[in-house]
Amino acid sequence: MRNRLFQKLFFTTVLGLMVSIFIMLILLGVSVNNYFVKERQTLLTESCTTIANVLSGETDNSTGFFISLNGVVEVVSKAVTGETYVSDSDGHILHCSCDEWKKQKSCIHSNGGISDEVLAEVSNSEFFEFGHLKGRFENIYYTAGRPIYNRDSKIVGFVFISQPASQLETVWTELSSIFVVCAIIPIVLLFIYLFAMTKKMTKPINLMSEAAVNMSKGDFSKRIPVSGNDEISDLAEAFNRMSNSLSQLEGMRRSFIANVSHELRTPMTTIGGFIDGILDGTIPPERREYYLELVSNEIRRLSRLVQSMLSLARLESGEHKVNMSEFQLCDLVCEVLFSQEQRIESKKIEISGLENGGDIKVNADRDLIYQAVYNLVDNAIKFTPEGGTIAFDIGADFDGRVHFKIKNPGKGINPEELQYVFDRFYKTDRSRSANKDGTGLGLYIVKTIIDIHKGNITVSSVPNEFTEFEIVFSAENKPTAIERK
Repeated sequence: MRNRLFQKLFFTTVLGLMVSIFIMLILLGVSVNNYFVKERQTLLTESCTTIANVLSGETDNSTGFFISLNGVVEVVSKAVTGETYVSDSDGHILHCSCDEWKKQKSCIHSNGGISDEVLAEVSNSEFFEFGHLKGRFENIYYTAGRPIYNRDSKIVGFVFISQPASQLETVWTELSSIFVVCAIIPIVLLFIYLFAMTKKMTKPINLMSEAAVNMSKGDFSKRIPVSGNDEISDLAEAFNRMSNSLSQLEGMRRSFIANVSHELRTPMTTIGGFIDGILDGTIPPERREYYLELVSNEIRRLSRLVQSMLSLARLESGEHKVNMSEFQLCDLVCEVLFSQEQRIESKKIEISGLENGGDIKVNADRDLIYQAVYNLVDNAIKFTPEGGTIAFDIGADFDGRVHFKIKNPGKGINPEELQYVFDRFYKTDRSRSANKDGTGLGLYIVKTIIDIHKGNITVSSVPNEFTEFEIVFSAENKPTAIERK
């Protein structure tokens, strides 16, 4: 099964080669035949002309003169390896160079004489035929003819030279033998070359097939060796890139499953432990309200986690229809802040910077941007110490790009962790303890939403001082599909 492509390529190429050789032999045969016919025509025509010129105008006694020139006829016949015969003006054979005529004064050339049709053609023009001489011969002959004139320019006879076409078969047989012998070595070398090249061409494809089978079993480690600079090497490189991407996706999938399992298991374990403690009496009645409040908090945390995962799934699957509209970004930020008014007042947080961005508009999906801003504000409130200030900065460039910044004081983020803050389930507190309210998906969802709008989000932080997020909306922020990583 693995060699089917190799067999198809190799045998198709061999078949094409054999057909090409066969066609070449046919063309060679036609060329040789045409060349041989023309060569015979030239030779026989010139020989006939020579004899006719010798015999023409020499005497009025045609019969006696023809017989006296046996030597000339014999010499020409041997020179052209054919039979020369001379007839009178009526087509009766007077002399022939063949052995049968010498013995019996009669031969195949003299039986019945020359037909009037042939004599008429010879009288009017140069005559040459590759055939049966109007049915006179059973086999194919080359035949040339010329008229013989007397001193008064009157036709007194005709001279013909016939040569059997079997000589062409002999020449063709010898030529074919030479061709085959000379072609055997190149053809064998060509077959070896075709075999090696086809094997080389199909080897990467076979390796890809094996790697694909391994991938179906979960093994993404196999890579295809890349050599050359052709379509096959391009395909191998693309396959290796795909393998790398799939390997990364598999690693992310496993990490995602592990993180989800951990994030779900932590609140569920906490809830189960507290409930069991209440049921079995481990927790005294006077402490039950306290632990029930903890259970309620864990349930809300679990609910937030599930909601975040559902939102992320809708975004990544493309189920959320992006509805673009133009709106004031400052108004949207104020709406988010009003929804968090209780938390802001409880921590006595100050808000600044919104007084300068009232006229800045963006063209985006309002619901998605609301969710992104909400997640950033929620993060800022969570990490801002009591009495701190959350600063906003909304502005626009001359090229139409809109900037949105949110800066909060607090513990900040270590420099080595900045590159990971937009990863799924990443928390700056790597212990992921139950006391943390975050799900680790908020910033990843923000990044996903901004990517959909072809924008850019960055983060900067100084430990123990501040953390600042900046979103830049493109001037042409048409929504795009999420590029899966």
